[in-house]
Formats: sequence, structure tokens, C-alpha cells
Amino acid sequence: MPAVKCKVETEAAELSMKMKEKKAAKEKKPIKEAALITEEEFESIPVYLKGRIKHDEINAVVQEINKAVLGKYKVLCQPLKSMTAPVRSLYHRFMEGETKDTKELFFVVEDDIKMFAQLKLDKRFYNILSILRHCRRVREIRGSGLIRYVIC
Repeated sequence: MPAVKCKVETEAAELSMKMKEKKAAKEKKPIKEAALITEEEFESIPVYLKGRIKHDEINAVVQEINKAVLGKYKVLCQPLKSMTAPVRSLYHRFMEGETKDTKELFFVVEDDIKMFAQLKLDKRFYNILSILRHCRRVREIRGSGLIRYVIC
């Protein structure tokens, strides 16, 4: 009988090791953030894109977009059972925005930026977005009535 007990114990130990490995594999990867624009990059932006926009204004928008991405993906990383009703509805709205093109990518839509960041979505904001696309900080994916801004 002791041999059987040892066999059962080793199987249980192996099972617990497999569970730990799965949990480690399931660990969430860190939320990606867009890097700030450097002075050299700012100088290399064409004048027709820059207009009168200053370096600090662009970096302020980058920080607000990063704040929106962090807010969105903190909600998505929570376990469903621990969510309250409003957070769960947010979670489902975020999941509806996912497509096969945005799988494994970190992105925000305009509603997320309005919700998590203190930005006005005006012409100046869209000009700064075009600068960020030029500097390859943000990429656009269009489809199903939404414009998704993917963090590069």
C-alpha cells in the first residue's frame, strides 16, 4: 500500500506543478504604453503637420492616451466575478470592440478616450493623432463603425 500512496502523492504533486505552470503561462502581459516624442522626432515632423502645436502638447496627449489604455485594460484584466454591474457592462462594451484584427493588441476608441482621459476630441486632437501616426506611436484600424487607435 505505501507504494500506491507515493504514486498518488507524486501524481498530485505533478498536477499541482502543471497548474502552477498554466497559471504562469496565463499571467497577463504588461499593458503597452506609447513612448513620448523626443526633441529629435519633433524636429523631424514636417511643418505642415506641426502647425503651431508644441512638443509639450503632443506629449500631454500621449500621456492622456496612455492613461485611457491603462484604464481600459485594468477593467479587462479583472476577473468577471469580482466586477460590479456597471464595470461588467463596461467590460462587455470593450469586448464588443475587439475584432480578429485587434487580437493581442492594445487599442482605444474615441469613447474610451472620452471616458478615461480629460481630452477634448477636437481638430487639434486629430492633428496630434496624425503626428503620432507619423512618428509611429499610434496606428489606426478602421472597421465596423469604429476607429481603433492601436498603440505601436
